[in-house]
This record gives sequence, C-alpha cells and structure tokens, in this order.
Amino acid sequence: MDVMVERCCGLDVHKASVVACVLVATGSGAVRKEVRSFGTMTADLLALSDWLAAEGVTEVAMESTGVYWKPVYNLLESSFRLLLVNAQHIKAVPGRKTDVKDSEWLAELLRHGLLRASFVPEVPQRELQELTRYRTSLIWERAAEVNRRHKTLEGANLKLAAVATDILGKSGREMLEALVAGRPMPRRWRRWPKASCAARFRSWSGRWRGASGPVSAS
Repeated sequence: MDVMVERCCGLDVHKASVVACVLVATGSGAVRKEVRSFGTMTADLLALSDWLAAEGVTEVAMESTGVYWKPVYNLLESSFRLLLVNAQHIKAVPGRKTDVKDSEWLAELLRHGLLRASFVPEVPQRELQELTRYRTSLIWERAAEVNRRHKTLEGANLKLAAVATDILGKSGREMLEALVAGRPMPRRWRRWPKASCAARFRSWSGRWRGASGPVSAS
C-alpha cells in the first residue's frame, strides 16, 4: 500500500500509561519502528511530546478511550496533527488487530492513510461544552432531588406539594424547616412570603394538626 505519512505515531492510551509506537521511513525504503511507554502525568506527557518532536513526527493517532485521551490530546494538539479515532472504525478496517499491539496497529493504519479522524472542537468550544454539560447535569440532579423529596413527603402523608407550588422555594423551605424542627407555626401567617400560600397552608395544617397533633398555629 502507498505510504501517506512518512513519520507518524500511534498512541495506546490507558488510565496510567501511554504506549507510543513511532514509524519512520528511511531513505532505503525500510521502516524504523520504536515503541516506548510513558506515564500520564503532565511531566510524562511533555516528555512524550519532546520525544515525538525529536523523531520528526508530524501526525499522531489515538483511540477515544473514555476520558483518558483528553489530557494527552490537550498537551499534544499544539505541536502535532492529531487524529482521534473511533475504536469501532478501527475494527472495521481489514487486518488482524488482535495479533499486534494497539499502538503499532494504529501507527500502521495512520502511515497508510486508513484512519478517519473524529471531529474535535477547538479549545474555546470544548471549554464551553464542559460548562454547559456540567450545568445540565446539575439541573438533572436537582430535579431528581425534588422528586425524592416529593416521594418522601407523600409517603409520610404530608401534602406540602398541594400547598406550595415549589417545595424548595422560600416558603416551601421554611415550612419544611418548621415541620422538621417541630416548631409551632407562626401566629401571623403573613410572615410567609406569599399570602395565597399562607392561606392554603393554614387550612392544610389545621386539618393535619387535628389528625396527628405536632403542628400548632397558636
């Protein structure tokens, strides 16, 4: 097969180690291969970058393994052309991948131009993605926590959701704190932030007090 990249490297990225295989085409048409292992600490990845630069490597390929590829990608993207490859795409390429090391197989495929890189956004867009995804996960966690509180209150036959639209709002939190602490309800219901909420809670707490006794409006 035709050689598309004369100096390339394949990286097999793991949680605590990175195995790098460098393939360099010599003047006689032969291929020089060298394999080294590095750690995943910043100093180790910088040493990997220096070694690749000393070997004259121009292109580097790696699999998108969980989140372990991200620090390697971040440190190497300014110095080399990086190809982040889907593992399923590599398996679809003809060859006996199980008989060779992953790094060597990646380097061979890269050398002959048989790899298709996945899209990786620029640094500002990746940072924005991290923020928006984290915000989304926090919103999901908050919704799940509200549902758990609704379930707990309903299991105890406390119909707080029928009184306060938002049980985690200002009124809802004050009512929950009063119920948990066993404190008497305030004499002046206008102390609750919303008059409509106070009226509904006054009616509900009177019925609940008559059934179970711990809440008092006096």
